[in-house]
Amino acid sequence: MISNSFDGSTTDELRDVDKKFTYYHNLNISAHELKIGLEFTKVLHETLFKPLCFQSSPGYLVKRRNQVIRKVKPKVRLFQKGFRVSCLATGFYPRHINLTLLRDGQPVSDNEVTGGDLLPNGDGTYQMRKSLEIRAEEREKHKYTCSAKHLSLDNKLDVILDNVEKKTYNKFDPGEPYKSVIPSVLIVLALVLVLVTGVVIYKHKKRPAGGNLEDKK
Repeated sequence: MISNSFDGSTTDELRDVDKKFTYYHNLNISAHELKIGLEFTKVLHETLFKPLCFQSSPGYLVKRRNQVIRKVKPKVRLFQKGFRVSCLATGFYPRHINLTLLRDGQPVSDNEVTGGDLLPNGDGTYQMRKSLEIRAEEREKHKYTCSAKHLSLDNKLDVILDNVEKKTYNKFDPGEPYKSVIPSVLIVLALVLVLVTGVVIYKHKKRPAGGNLEDKK
């Protein structure tokens, strides 16, 4: 099927079904002009478009075959930030994955879980995140597990929330942006200290050793 459009609407359309051409148009042209244009389009379709499509399709499929049939294992992580436990799987292909957040070995109900949307990564793989809001008394009371099933995995992949990670929720973490600034600040402070020390030493050396000039006179 070949369609031509202008200003948001289809002007004409050529359909080829079982080598039978059907033509529809909304053009204000004569029957003679329409016949000439139709014959030209049919010849162009038979001699150029269709052969080119058939010739290029096998090569394109071979080229894309490795990408289509590839299997990439997901990277699964379970972490806690504040009062939220998050189960993250990323970098997997194909796109279908079964990601489950467990509490004491039992799946958490869907009405408690947020997220679960499948999102694309820049490298052609996918990611999915599911999160659960927890109360303060639930932090040490329950055991949380992130379970992933994927075509690239022989068995399901389970990741357990580490007790050490659970205990660090209330510790201040400056984060990567602040961590990168701290060394620069220390360097600047060191340079200022060296500069001040140099000025003090310089002034001390310039001071007359024999006391005031008035005393010498």
